[in-house]
Amino acid sequence: MENYTILRQFADSWMLLLLFVFFVGVVVWVFRPGSAESHDDSANIPFRHDDKPAQSKEARQ
Repeated sequence: MENYTILRQFADSWMLLLLFVFFVGVVVWVFRPGSAESHDDSANIPFRHDDKPAQSKEARQ
């Protein structure tokens, strides 16, 4: 029972603070100046090397 109490107090105080700081760090990293270019590049990965639309099986015959 003693371990549960200690871990519960740790989770309610320091772990909560640590996870909040981590969340704020991720938000700051995502919205940092200059990150739009890398996000746009990642968003366009499915469209790379796409010379023409895919054809359906009926159109190939």
